[in-house]
Amino acid sequence: MMAAPMRNVDEIRDRVILGEFGVRNVHSTDFPGNYPGYDDTWDLRKFKKNFRLNIAHMDENTLEFDMVGIDAAIANAFRRILLAEVPTMAIEKVFIYNNTSIIQDEILAHRLGLVPIKADPRLFEYRNAGDEEGTEIDTIQLQLKIKCTRNTRAAKDSSDPKELYLNHMVYSKDITWVPIGNQADVFGDSKIGPVHDDILLAQLRPGQELDIVMHCVKGIGKDHAKFSPVATASYRLLPEITLLQTVEGEKAERLKRCFSAGVIEVENINGEQVAKVVNSRLDTCSREVLRHDDLKNLVKIGRVRDHFIFSVESTGILPPEVLVSEAINVLIAKCQKFLTELESSEME
Repeated sequence: MMAAPMRNVDEIRDRVILGEFGVRNVHSTDFPGNYPGYDDTWDLRKFKKNFRLNIAHMDENTLEFDMVGIDAAIANAFRRILLAEVPTMAIEKVFIYNNTSIIQDEILAHRLGLVPIKADPRLFEYRNAGDEEGTEIDTIQLQLKIKCTRNTRAAKDSSDPKELYLNHMVYSKDITWVPIGNQADVFGDSKIGPVHDDILLAQLRPGQELDIVMHCVKGIGKDHAKFSPVATASYRLLPEITLLQTVEGEKAERLKRCFSAGVIEVENINGEQVAKVVNSRLDTCSREVLRHDDLKNLVKIGRVRDHFIFSVESTGILPPEVLVSEAINVLIAKCQKFLTELESSEME
């Protein structure tokens, strides 16, 4: 590696290169002393100067942002914390007093557990191990009580279940909140219950009924996936596409088709159709261009090593921007715990 010419060193340090038969420079190599002439010692001022966070898109449940100037290990820590260590409230205990539907108790309990519950976990405590009852500070109680009956007003020749039966489809909207203790006063404004009203839980026929009480507790995705606050949390490196020489005519049109829509456009310059890179960010890095022998040497496909494009999709329990800030708080708490352990071991 040290034999590489200086002009290639920056590329080895800063870019991941997508080749025809493999991906190069995938490992971080910018650690102190690895490159003569480069000062890679960690410096807080240098980090603050280079680090930036830009929000590209945000709506009610999704967030896309760029995190630039950090190592992949830290980016991956954020991703894993979002998936498994930001707490939420989810149904943990299901007390089935009556279930005459065709769905077995265990399957129904599992389906109920996976329904996202709209309740701010920051306002609750973790339930103590071995505590079966729960209190207003660590438990939300929900109830599902519904019975299917025949619709006496249905047309005699009708065969549509929607007309023949009442309450034959059990949806998450049928789950009601039963306040414990002073919860009605504390959470009166915030409507506690399922995030979505249209999740189908079971189907009933006349005479069949459900009578269920559920306890929601605070937990993390590491213990069970139902506690995960995100539908997806992922990142990718920013693509970088460089044209090594001018591409004209039919080649330019073919080159454009090799990439995702909006990455390369063909412009008319002095009567010639010339390819131009417009927006590398949109590319999925399919490497389709490398299948064309006359095009593969005209373009270089890479990714910027320290530019991470994060996509966070919330389940709706908390807004995505709150989830990211909570993940940062979890990472800060982990670092503080580690430093405390380090200091106590030094004292010994």
